[in-house]
Formats: sequence, C-alpha cells, structure tokens
Amino acid sequence: MKIREVNENKKQFIALLLLADEQENMIDHYLEKSTMYVLEDGNVKAECVVTDEGNGILEIKNIAVDPKNQGKGYGKALIDFLASKYADEYSVLQVGTGDSPLTIPFYEKCGFVRSYKIPNFFTDNYDHPIYEGGVQLIDMIYLQRCL
Repeated sequence: MKIREVNENKKQFIALLLLADEQENMIDHYLEKSTMYVLEDGNVKAECVVTDEGNGILEIKNIAVDPKNQGKGYGKALIDFLASKYADEYSVLQVGTGDSPLTIPFYEKCGFVRSYKIPNFFTDNYDHPIYEGGVQLIDMIYLQRCL
C-alpha cells in the first residue's frame, strides 16, 4: 500500500471525488486550492483532499474509497496518514459531512468527535436532494480530531 500526493490533473480522479461530493461544481470550489492524496494498493483504491483552514486547522474536504474496496481499512489508513503527516503543522484535523448513518460512525471510529453544524448546508448549496443510507442530508456536521 502506497499513498502519494497528486499535484497535476486532479480531475482524473473525478469518479472517486464524486462518491464523496456528488455535485462537480462543489468539488471545483476547493480542488485546485487543496492538497490531494491517492492510496494505491495495486491500483488506486481511495483518495482524499485537504485544505488549510487557518488557525491550525486542516480540513478533509473529500475522502472516498472505491465501492469494491470499502470496509478494508483504506479510508482509515488515509486518515491515519494525514494525522501523522500533519501533526507538527496543525493542531486539529476536521471534516464536514452529512448527518448520515454511514459516515458519522466511520469518523467517530477514527477518533473524531462532533464539533458544530451548519444548518441547511446541503439543501442551500446543492441543486438536488442528497440521500445517504436512506437519510436526506440537510445539515453539515463538523467533526474534529486533535493532532
């Protein structure tokens, strides 16, 4: 297993990016100003995109694992990689996600705790309703992990 930084042609991974953020124009808001990593194990299994939010906060803007490879530890490996790589530069790793039964427990298992929420984020910023695990995503839930 190898994790490498992607500096050019980040959109080549659009299929994975869209798994985590299903509206491409929303991805366009952060992709070019971010740092992207892909996890390879034979081929690309997962990706993550992070941004410097200031005040010692590194934010995961997008993280996704190829559906055929979910549940094999690749997502956790990326988060552990970020926590290790950025521990000296940042004090907090945070992520914003929908209040979903699929994603919240994953982040909690990775050491994140709920911090705050942005009401109506998904209904205000996306051009269609987004459902995950049978639940419509409305609020953006922020979780944080101390580094």
